[in-house]
Amino acid sequence: MQPRFDVEQFNAPASSAPSGAGEQSATPRKLRGILSLDDFETAARRHLPAPIFAYVSGGCETDKSLRGNREAFDGHRWVTRVLADTSRRTLATPLLGQTYAAPFGIAPMGISALSAYRGDLAQTRAAGAANIPAILSGTSLIAMEEVARANPQAWFQAYVPGEKERILKLLDRVEAAGFKTLVVTVDTPVSGNRENNIRAGFSTPLRPSLRLAWEGVTHPRWLLGTALRTLALHGMPHFENSQATRGAPILSSTVTRDFGARDHLSWEHLALIRQRWRGPLVVKGILHPQDALAARDAGADGVILSNHGGRQLDGSASPMQTLPHVVDAVGPDYAVMVDSGFRRGNDVLLALALGAKFVFVGRPFNYAGAVGGEAGIRHAIGILASEIQRNMALIGVSQVTELHPGLLVKHAA
Repeated sequence: MQPRFDVEQFNAPASSAPSGAGEQSATPRKLRGILSLDDFETAARRHLPAPIFAYVSGGCETDKSLRGNREAFDGHRWVTRVLADTSRRTLATPLLGQTYAAPFGIAPMGISALSAYRGDLAQTRAAGAANIPAILSGTSLIAMEEVARANPQAWFQAYVPGEKERILKLLDRVEAAGFKTLVVTVDTPVSGNRENNIRAGFSTPLRPSLRLAWEGVTHPRWLLGTALRTLALHGMPHFENSQATRGAPILSSTVTRDFGARDHLSWEHLALIRQRWRGPLVVKGILHPQDALAARDAGADGVILSNHGGRQLDGSASPMQTLPHVVDAVGPDYAVMVDSGFRRGNDVLLALALGAKFVFVGRPFNYAGAVGGEAGIRHAIGILASEIQRNMALIGVSQVTELHPGLLVKHAA
C-alpha cells in the first residue's frame, strides 16, 4: 500500500512521510481498504438507501454534463520535468488573503445531514482540522450558527431570495453568525430537471412511502446511525439557512415555495450584495468569460467556475473546458476557482496548471461522511493531498504556483 500523508503532514518534507505501517495503525479499520475517492462512492452506494444515494450521485435528464465533467480531464497529458529536487515540496496555497494547507476545499452540498449524521458539521470540522476551506450550503439542515461555531473559518454559500429586503436580512444573519466569506450561487434561476431522483424515489419535500421505509430497513447502519439518531437527538430536520429565519421541515410542502424560481435575479442584485457584504465575496456557477468579467467588475473577489456538478442544465460545458478562456479574460492574478467532477489529485493539479487558483470537491466528501463520519472525511482529505504531493514530485514542481500550461500537451480522447 502506498503511504498517505496525514492532514498534519501536508507540508512536511517528503522524507518525513509516514510509513505504510504507520498509516495502517492511524486509519480506522473500516477505512483501510479505501485507497481513492472513488472507493468512497462504492462504499456509499452499499451504505445509503438507493433514493438518497441517487440524490447525491445524480445529475439531470440524460446526465450528459455529469459524464462530461469527468471526460474533460482526459483532454491533456503531462510533460514532466526531471532532476528538479522536489524533496521539500509543499501544498500550501494562498487564496483571498489566507494561506491554506492544500489547494482544494469542500464544496457546498445541500442536505448533507441526510446522508451522514450531522454531515455539515463533520465536513466543516474535518476541514478546519486540515486548514482547508469548507463551504456550508444554503440548503443545509444544520443551522449556520452551529456550523460557524464549529469552524469560524468556514465559508457560507447563499441561494439568495428574490426580494432585496430578504437578501439584506439573510446577509445580516450570515454576518452575525460569524462567516467572513460569502459565496453567492448564480446558476439556479430555476431548478434543474432531476427526473432521475424521482425515479429513484427521492423528492423535495421528502415524501414518506413504503419504498423509502423498505430502503431504510434494508440499510440498518444508515437507519440507526443517521436517520433515527437525528430524529431522536435533534428532531425533524429543517432547511435552516435559506433565509433570515428557520426554513420549512424537510417533509413540508412549503419547501417548494421557499426554494422557488429566482429567474428575475440580475447583476443589480449582486451589486446590492457587494455594497452590503464587507468580507470576501465569491460568485459561484459561472462558465462564460464575460460573466466572470462582469462579476469581477461588480466587485466580486473571486469566482467559482461550476456547472453545479451536472445537476442544472443537461449539456452544459464542463468548467474545465471554459477555465483557460476565463483566466485569459480576467487575468492571471484574479481568484478563479473551479469545481465539478474532481476525483483525483491529478485532476486538481491539471486545473491549477490551466490557471485555477483553487479547486472545490463535493460528492466524494459527502460519500466519505456517510461511510465514516468525520474520520472518513479526514481520510478522504488525506488521500487527495497524498495524490497531489506524490504527483507534484513526478511532474517536477515543488509548489502549486509553479504549475503552468507549458507542462501540458493536448490529448485527443
